[in-house]
Parts: sequence; C-alpha cells; structure tokens
Amino acid sequence: MELRDIEIFLVLAEELHFGRSAERLRVSQARVSQAVRKQERRIGAALFERTSRTVRLTSVGRQLRDDLQPVYAGLHESLERARLAARGVTGRLRVGMMPFNVVDMHHYWREFRSRYPQWELEIRQLAFVDPFGRLRDGDMDVLVTWLPVEEPDFTVGPVLCTDRRVLAVAADHELARRTSARLEMFADFRHSVAPDMPDYWEDGYLPFHTPEGRLIERGRPVSSAEDLINQVGMGEIVHSFPSHVTRHWGMPSIRWIPVTDMAALSFALVWRSEAENEPIGALADVVREFGAVRF
Repeated sequence: MELRDIEIFLVLAEELHFGRSAERLRVSQARVSQAVRKQERRIGAALFERTSRTVRLTSVGRQLRDDLQPVYAGLHESLERARLAARGVTGRLRVGMMPFNVVDMHHYWREFRSRYPQWELEIRQLAFVDPFGRLRDGDMDVLVTWLPVEEPDFTVGPVLCTDRRVLAVAADHELARRTSARLEMFADFRHSVAPDMPDYWEDGYLPFHTPEGRLIERGRPVSSAEDLINQVGMGEIVHSFPSHVTRHWGMPSIRWIPVTDMAALSFALVWRSEAENEPIGALADVVREFGAVRF
C-alpha cells in the first residue's frame, strides 16, 4: 500500500465523510474513492459501509485503522527527522502559546535559535481546548500558560511575563465610558471561559466569586480567541484579559478598561516532567537569563 493511500484511508477513517476528507487532503473526492476501492480490492473486503447519508468503518476497516495509525505516525516522524537532519537540525522543540503576545517574547525565541541552530524551534498559538491534555499527549513539548499550574506530572519553569488585567466590553456597552473597573462589578455581567478547565486554573484566570462572595456568571464556553472576542463585540459577554491584548488585538468595536483590584497574570513555561530533555532545559535557561517581561 502506497504512503499516500494510507494517508487517504486514515483521514477518511477519521472524518467519515468523502467531501471533508478530500478538502483536508487537497485532492478530489474521486481520488479518495479511487484509493479506497484499490485498498478494498487488495484486501478482499469492504473497509467502509457507505450510504447516501453516512460513511462507517466495517470491522475490517476498524482493524486496519488501528494497525496502521501507529505505523503511519512512526513513518511520518522518521521522514520528518530525516528532513531536519538534511538541514543539520537534530531535534525540534514545539512551544504552545496560551497568551497572544508572541511578538513580545521574540527576544527569547531569537536567542534560543541563535545559540542552538541544531534544534528547530516551533511556536504555535493554541486554541483554548484542553491544552494540558495536548501537552500530555505529546502534541507539544512546552506550554506557555498562566499560573498557577498544579498538575503533579508537570514541571513549572521560569516566568516569561507578568501582565496587568483589563476588562473587554463592547463599544456600546454601559461600561464602555468608564476609566477603570473593579472585580466586584464582574458579578453584574456574563463572562465566558473555555470548556473543561481545572477549577483552580480557571479561578486563577477568572474567579468564580467576587470579593464579597457574589457569583461571576459564565456563559457558553468558547474554544477559540475569535469566538471569545466576537461574543464581547456583540455585547453578549464582558471578559477579562491580560493587558498585552490591547496592543495585539485592536478593534474599534471593543473598549479596554483597566481592572484596578485584580491580580496580575504571570505566564510561565510548563512541561511534562518525564519528558524533560536538553532543548527544554536550554529554553528554560534562556528565559531565566533574560528574566520576565512586565507590562
């Protein structure tokens, strides 16, 4: 079975939709169908049950998927390592960012790349969905996120930045003309957060109660920055942010109000303790040497 045909089969096994699979693979639906038919002829059994409305894996298809996934992943990683080695790169460090201020941290990234050209540094802006799970799954090597992080299998490294808090409201919101806000006011309006956060971590970003004990109401969960800021702009919610977003996320539909009595957020490097390696340690050393940025 050719590598491309394996990829087509695995994508279709995940999407269970010929159109979405073709779009994701950037091929025609006819190419997807052709690859599946060729595989089924070789194996001598159907891999998918197809109707006009649904696509489902057969028992043979499920077995093939389970057998091929680790093989394909290992082959893909081997090819990627060979590609990097051809450029003189012996490893890669993937850093997932929860804050938006990647640019403010360029001095860390530049110094790391200058000192360690043998390691490729990849910076990713993350969605809000399950970043701890993605770190545990090995989808990234290091997470830049707000503190506290109290996961027993994680190491919390040096702080990169500490940031004051602002409240984002729609330009026509009743709070839009205020020059400052206090945490007690948060109970009068709906907010939003990402789904399935550990309670202590969510509370570190947005407390569940005001200083006087009033509930700070959450609206529907958000999974992306775009969804979050759109809800704010439409007046559905207000939301607290670290102040760096005011430089990197300017919008005429949003007003930013300093929050005078809310603790600043510190963002630090976090990684799985058992996965610590030389590149992770080197990046942590660079951050410690430069020190934290304060906004």
